[in-house]
Amino acid sequence: MATQQALLDSIKEQTLLSEISALSGWDALTGMPKDAGHFRADVDAYLAEKTFQVATGAQRQQLLAALSADNSSLDDFGRLVLAKAQKDFDVTGKIPEKAYIDFQRTLSEAQDYWAQAREANDYTIFQPYVEKIIAYLKQFIPLWQTDEATPYDVLLNQYEPGLSVAKLDAVFDELKTGIIALRQRLATDGTAPDSTFLSRAVPKAKQREYALAAVQRLGYDMNKGRLDDTIHPFMEALNRDDARITTRWDDHNFQMAVLGIFHEAGHGLFEQNVAAKYDDVRSVMPISMSIHESQSLFNEVMVGRSKAFWQAEYPKMQATFAPTFDDISFETFYRGWIKTEATLIRTEADPLTYPLHIIIRYEIEKAIFNDNVPVADLPQLWRDKYQEYLGLTVPDDLTGILQDIHWAGGSFGYFPSYALGHLYAAQFMATMQKTLDFDQIYASGDYSPIFAWRREHIWQHGGAVDPGDILLAATGEALNPQYWLTVMNQLYATAYQLPK
Repeated sequence: MATQQALLDSIKEQTLLSEISALSGWDALTGMPKDAGHFRADVDAYLAEKTFQVATGAQRQQLLAALSADNSSLDDFGRLVLAKAQKDFDVTGKIPEKAYIDFQRTLSEAQDYWAQAREANDYTIFQPYVEKIIAYLKQFIPLWQTDEATPYDVLLNQYEPGLSVAKLDAVFDELKTGIIALRQRLATDGTAPDSTFLSRAVPKAKQREYALAAVQRLGYDMNKGRLDDTIHPFMEALNRDDARITTRWDDHNFQMAVLGIFHEAGHGLFEQNVAAKYDDVRSVMPISMSIHESQSLFNEVMVGRSKAFWQAEYPKMQATFAPTFDDISFETFYRGWIKTEATLIRTEADPLTYPLHIIIRYEIEKAIFNDNVPVADLPQLWRDKYQEYLGLTVPDDLTGILQDIHWAGGSFGYFPSYALGHLYAAQFMATMQKTLDFDQIYASGDYSPIFAWRREHIWQHGGAVDPGDILLAATGEALNPQYWLTVMNQLYATAYQLPK
């Protein structure tokens, strides 16, 4: 019988399978032995098959059809879950089962080959899997496409409902103009800070001690999380009581790990604070990637680059790292911390140049799916765009096209979420400043008002509310890139002592 409870039970099974898959994915990128990849691919393919059968099988189809025809037995929560489950089916259920399982197996294998390619600094090792993944996606796009204008629009919609190339082109043009203008002003009128102290040696254990203490002050709950080592930092949430973060370390670049942990803990904070009523239906209510990234980037940029925050935190960092920075004054530290400099590596980029890294990836992905650029041409295209946008020569594959794991996971269309996350974070911050005195909060040592605002307005909703609706409800307006550009101009005017 088609009842609300039957639908909820079916989705709970899907959610449990998703948790197992998430655990496998986390292990594959943290603790799995190097030679175990082919066995893990079999496990992941099996889990994908079971998940597919639950999410698209006869029982789910019967429940969706019957409850869509007559939803009078559903309450408001049931109607929300039905709509989300139907949307989930419309994506997964349109793919032939064998193709779906083979695709998932390919993704599992691809991550192993990506790691091998990085180790060898040779894109050609990974290239066959990039070709396979793109071929699968080009096969799936016509099945998913409804009213989207371009093939790449279809992929963008997988991560951000309603997003399109037309919208992104306009937003990115506005960002490029503002970033280039500010960078030119810094180069001509600014005084570049000294940041050489940032390369001083800080042992991994000390970096870990400080960063974990700081993110716990921001609310990340270590009873519901953990920190592990990986090649490419990520957060993996099994459920709201198990949101794990990872990072990579460099004894001579402590800023990378500290800000990386801030970033991933922002993701973890979100996952740990989704309302309990969504526990069993999370598999059909994925959190929008742009909203997710807004919370990681709120931690990393709006907090992690704030002068008031570091006025409170720098003495704590100094004490943990002592005596390494005993001779570095707060003003010297903060200006160096904020220094902007073009870099080859996206995850090491400062906030001002970071969107340019995203625009590069966006334009490459758009070229792949809308212009059918050959996969073999991608490394050169990558090099050309880094020269054009950042004035940098890419010396090899490791610091070029192999630096991100996203394509190995099939996540084409994901990268723009990072840029949107920056913009959302700034807009949330502007709204929060109307009611919260951040200087006073940081000085007090009690950061809980920041935590409480984010939980109330953002986190509790999980994936139940679309990103545009969350932004509008929380800030009172639609996306406005000018908030981010204002933050950047303020940050760098201070750090570079621009004339007023």
